[in-house]
Formats: sequence, structure tokens, C-alpha cells
Amino acid sequence: MLNRQGRPTQAGEGESQRHETFTGNKALQQIEPLIFEIGHHETTGVDIDKPAPFKSRLGKHARQGEIGLPGLSEPEAMRHYVRLSQKNYGIDTGLFPLGSCTMKHNARLNEKVARLPGFSDVHPLQPVSTVPGALDVMLELARYLMTLTGMPAVALSPKAGAHGEACGMMAIKAAIAAKGEGATRTVVLVPESAHGTNPATAALIGFSVKAVPARPDGTVAVEDVKALLGPDVAAIMLTNPNTCGIFEPQIVEIAAAMHEAGAYFYCDGANFNAIVGKARPGDLGVDAMHINLHKTFSTPHGGGGPGAGPVVLSERLAPYAPVPFIHVEGGTPRLVEHKADAPEGNDPFGRMTAFHGQMGMYVRALAYMLSHGADGMKQASEDAVLNANYIRAGLADLMSLPFPDHPSMHEALFDDEWLKGTGVTTLDFAKAMIDEGYHPMTVYFPLVVHGAMLIEPTESESKASLDLFIATLRDLAIAAKGNDKSRFTAAPHHAPMRRLDETRAARQPVLKWEKPAPVKEAAE
Repeated sequence: MLNRQGRPTQAGEGESQRHETFTGNKALQQIEPLIFEIGHHETTGVDIDKPAPFKSRLGKHARQGEIGLPGLSEPEAMRHYVRLSQKNYGIDTGLFPLGSCTMKHNARLNEKVARLPGFSDVHPLQPVSTVPGALDVMLELARYLMTLTGMPAVALSPKAGAHGEACGMMAIKAAIAAKGEGATRTVVLVPESAHGTNPATAALIGFSVKAVPARPDGTVAVEDVKALLGPDVAAIMLTNPNTCGIFEPQIVEIAAAMHEAGAYFYCDGANFNAIVGKARPGDLGVDAMHINLHKTFSTPHGGGGPGAGPVVLSERLAPYAPVPFIHVEGGTPRLVEHKADAPEGNDPFGRMTAFHGQMGMYVRALAYMLSHGADGMKQASEDAVLNANYIRAGLADLMSLPFPDHPSMHEALFDDEWLKGTGVTTLDFAKAMIDEGYHPMTVYFPLVVHGAMLIEPTESESKASLDLFIATLRDLAIAAKGNDKSRFTAAPHHAPMRRLDETRAARQPVLKWEKPAPVKEAAE
């Protein structure tokens, strides 16, 4: 008996009924309960001496009961977290096709360099005189970012993309206030296809938002932008390449219209991975753009860990870059940590973060840049675009393209038109991909496309991995069109946890674990 890949199956594989084990484990696929379910309050893997008598200073804030944290022995703790890690999907597990998120391979060379003494152990409170090498790294990273974007200044301290958005828009707000227009320029234009953080960022710092409609081909028309311009408009926040995977063909004209109206052009740089070495945002008229180091330059992505979202600024906005920043005087770099210490001509809008940013991310990104060089980074962009179009070409006869007249940039976008009449939804299709060992692509985004499926393979993937991915999605598409609904509507079948009621989970979240009532065993 052969499976879908033509490989021999073991006896019984594929059958709906399988032998259930007493433990719930299935050989090496082991279940792992919550730590609250397996831990004990009286157990710990660490011996802690009883503290000497002391007088508490907590007063009424002192804990009245036991802390209630579960404890495990050292081997149990190790097994618990190793088993949990085995249930997680990551770029080291397989192809990660999230659209607009650029989950590329993080080269271990970058990790090795970031762990060198002097980088891994540098402390933000060290005297600046003791860390000249760290300042040199920041300067070199800044030089690369400014060269690649064609922009004269960069703020390194923002910690992520949305943080960078806030930085760029706060610089725009400061520039407007400096011109005495803070009370009048209060509107930010945001295309309908934008990332959700764009309108949220504008609103967060006090702007009101007007939507710019998307054309039927997924792009923004300069005529639609001009129709919304007026003395009340402060800026536009435009993603390029946009979230439909298309390079905005009128971006230069849109930038010129904004500048002519006295407004600014903020570019969401989340998709910079598609154009590094090919096009410089500064040449297109961009005034501010954040760069996700974890997307474009291969630093680790996700998990809530340390991030970096530097913001490049045009000459019009450079004076308002936040502290801290590095200023070179007489050939010697100086870290300007306070607004009062800024050199003449600079008027920082404030501070985005407590210290200088995330040194580990700076080192990883710079290691990526140095190991690739200018030609290598350009090729990475070309390969990312090639891979996306290869996937698009491999699936276009089975899955529908909402914008067939535009070639894809770094990501290929499909809609759910091809699923009509099958009883299978975009979500069902995504869940079935889990059974095949793939993390699903981004679904239902961008919102301008119904049932969107946004696939970004990045430049990291080989032709062999892309071929297997395409073949898998073709097999799923043929099954969906062949009325094999059970494969989809109840998927995933083989994941450690079955499909959740996501609507109920969102509306009625359970945020605290409660110990279940004991269940009595039935008498013989």
C-alpha cells in the first residue's frame, strides 16, 4: 500500500480507526499536559534555603496565601519544554509560507557572531567609553541601511515594525508642529489594503484616518489620493510592494502629490525583502520607512522575543530623529542620549525606548549584510520574487488569481473564487495544510480580496522544497474540487490538537486554568 507520495505505508496507516494508547502517546508523538496539570506545589527541581527572619516591607500588599506555582523535578522540567518545542512549527521545521511576514532562514553564522564576547555580554548601562565596538556596529549597520534605502538618516532604537511606524509618524508629527501646522494637519491617508497597524498607529498618536480605495487591480491610483488631499492632510501611509504582492506603479506620482500638498510620505517597509538592491525608497520620494530586521535581514522572527524596526528618514525629517542616536564629531562617534545634548540643527521628538535598541539584532542583521554583500542582497530579492512567481505559475491553473494582470513580487496572492460550490472554505484549506506538515499561508488578508490566501516562500527555499509544496497544494486543490469535504472540514486530523472553536475562543476566552473536579472510577 502506498501513500500520496508513493512511499510504502505501515499496516493500518490512513485508517480512520486506530488503536488508542493508555497514555495518549503515539510512539514518539507524545502528548504534553499543561504544567499546572502535571506539577505539584510540594515538588521542585531546586533546593532553596529557608530565608533568615526578616521584616516584610510589603504591608497590605503581602501575599495572603500560597503562590500556587507548580513544580517539577529537573528531568520532568526538561522533558516538558522539549516536548512542547516539538509541537511548534518554525522555519527550522519546514517551509513557512506566511504572506507579508517573510519567514526566511536565519543563518547560524548570524547567531554565532551575535554570541561573541563583547556583543552578547554588552550592558546598556556600561560607560559608553567601554563599548566603542558596539558603536561601530551601530554605525556600520546604519550606513548599510541608509545606502540600501537612499535615505540620509536612520533611527535604530525602535523595537519592531509597529514601533517603527510610531517612530516615523511621530517624526512627521514633530515636523508638522515645527512648521506651525500641528492644529490643522490632522488627517492621515491609509489605503484599504494596508497592514492593520498603519491606521492603528496613526490613530494612536492623535491623527484621524481616511481610507484610500484600492483599484480593481489591487493598486492605489494617484487620482484617488489627490481627491483626498487638502490642508488638513499630514501624510499617507503606503506599503510598497503592497500587501497584494504588487509593486505600486504610481508611487513616484503619489509621493510628488503629497509633497506638493505640504504633506509627508510614510512607507510601510514590511515588504522591503522584495526590492533590496533593486529600488531605493528614497529615490521614490519616501520620507520615512521602517525596516523589519527580522523580515528583510534574517534576524529571528516571532515568539515575542527581542526585535528591531529601524526607521530611515528623509532630509526633511532627519532633524527630528529620536534619541538616542550616534553623532560623529571629528571622526569620533558619540552616543547622544538626551535631547539637550543633541547637536545644533537637531530637534529630537523624544525617546522611543529606554536604551539604544537591541544589540543582538543589530549584530545578526549586519552579519547577514556582510556575508551577502551588495550583490548577494540584490540576488536575494530577485530569488524571493522568482520563487513567489514560481509558486504562482505552479498553482494558477487550479487556484484563482484576483489580480492576474500583475506579476507577483515576493508573495503570490490567491482568492477563494475557485472554491465556490465545493463546500470548502479558505480556513478549511489552511487547516488541511497542517495535516500535510505545513504551516498555513496567511489567510483572509489583505481584506480587499475575498477569502485571500497569501503565500510568501522567501528566497531561502530550494526548487525541490518549492516543488513539494506546490505538489501538496495541487493535491489538496484537486481533493477540494473532487468533493472530498471530510478531508477539509474536520482538519487537522493529525495535529496534536484538533480544530478549535476559534469564534468561541475569541468571544469567551478562558484565561485561567482551573483544576477539574476529580472523576471517580466506576466499580467493577
